[in-house]
Amino acid sequence: MAEENQNTQGANGAADQQPQVQFTLQRIYVKDLSFESPKAPAVFQSQWNPHVNLDLNTRHSELQEGVHEVVLSLSATVTNGEDDVTFIAEVQQAGIFAISGLDEAGMRHTLGAFCPNILFPYAREAIDNLVLRGSFPPLMLSPVNFDALFAQAEQRRVAEAAEKN
Repeated sequence: MAEENQNTQGANGAADQQPQVQFTLQRIYVKDLSFESPKAPAVFQSQWNPHVNLDLNTRHSELQEGVHEVVLSLSATVTNGEDDVTFIAEVQQAGIFAISGLDEAGMRHTLGAFCPNILFPYAREAIDNLVLRGSFPPLMLSPVNFDALFAQAEQRRVAEAAEKN
């Protein structure tokens, strides 16, 4: 019975008028990777009292119509105490996404929140791996709410547009 209703709706054309949303993950890759420990090996002789500062950024560009590159940049700066930089681990985790059938607001949300959510576990693993290879304790980054970050960025964008008018 439910199938009959769906088929009838499709035959009437009501459902056929909405564009079909398509989303395909084509590739995930590391665009840039860096680890630096300026105080090594002396840092291994001191008491471990880490302070972590995490910078996070996203950007995107259209490679061709309907195909976008999204880059999630993570930079973890860890100090021992308050001033001495113990290490800096950075990654630019990127993905290529084929996206079509979304309106402008939906595309902004997809590129600004949904795609970074997909990339974050890969970036988190890359940072953790770099830190371990530097002979430091694991750096387990907490999950990030990209939807909330995107909503804040949208509020700023709307406020700035209102100020210009």
